[in-house]
Amino acid sequence: MDRSRRNFCLGAGAAGIGAATLATMPAEAAQARQGGDAARRWAMVVDVRKCVGCQACTVACIMENDVPENSFRTIVSTYEVTEQGKTGTYMLPRLCNHCEDAPCIPVCPTGATHQRQDGIVVVDNTVCVGCAYCVQACPYDARFINHDTQTADKCTFCVHRIDAGLLPACVETCVGGARVFGDLNDPNSAVSKLNRETDPKVLKPEQGTQPRVFYIGLDPKFQGKVDGTPTLWRPAREKEHV
Repeated sequence: MDRSRRNFCLGAGAAGIGAATLATMPAEAAQARQGGDAARRWAMVVDVRKCVGCQACTVACIMENDVPENSFRTIVSTYEVTEQGKTGTYMLPRLCNHCEDAPCIPVCPTGATHQRQDGIVVVDNTVCVGCAYCVQACPYDARFINHDTQTADKCTFCVHRIDAGLLPACVETCVGGARVFGDLNDPNSAVSKLNRETDPKVLKPEQGTQPRVFYIGLDPKFQGKVDGTPTLWRPAREKEHV
């Protein structure tokens, strides 16, 4: 069976499983928070003024989380923009926003996508059926179907590192110090101070998802649909030769 047909069959089967599960799973059970420390609320602040577009964060994430080829949990989107006759580039680091009101959670028919008590949104790939409902529900294009596992995948703030007392791989390797990670519930944490002192912005605020990834120096034109041309480094799988 070829790949396209196999994927179609998997999707059809997942849809059937999803419909049956939705009929029996209580809504509160699908959204119950599991694991993590309820006293914490992890968040990230990205200072786009410091991002140089080196993609060290992207590479570190791929290596740390064994992300399959041509898929990304985080990436720096680079755009060519023209304004008042002048052309320049704009860097926009992107990842899962770990929203307080995450739209990917209620659409998951098996409860595979859920939110921990510390706010981190994760996917249990032993339960996920690869239906991609969550991929479609995410307004930030931050999810994908892992071609190796055939399940949903995304940034988890490197939850395995967080639980071990370490920083996410992307934060640790950011050469410009553009990414800051910490506990919003701690008033003395760097992310709390930056949120108080810099009035950071979020992507697509009109969605009402309450993202927990904040941006310093974000041009309002880049909060929603980006009016620019992707350029410089735009990863794509090379065409296979027949």
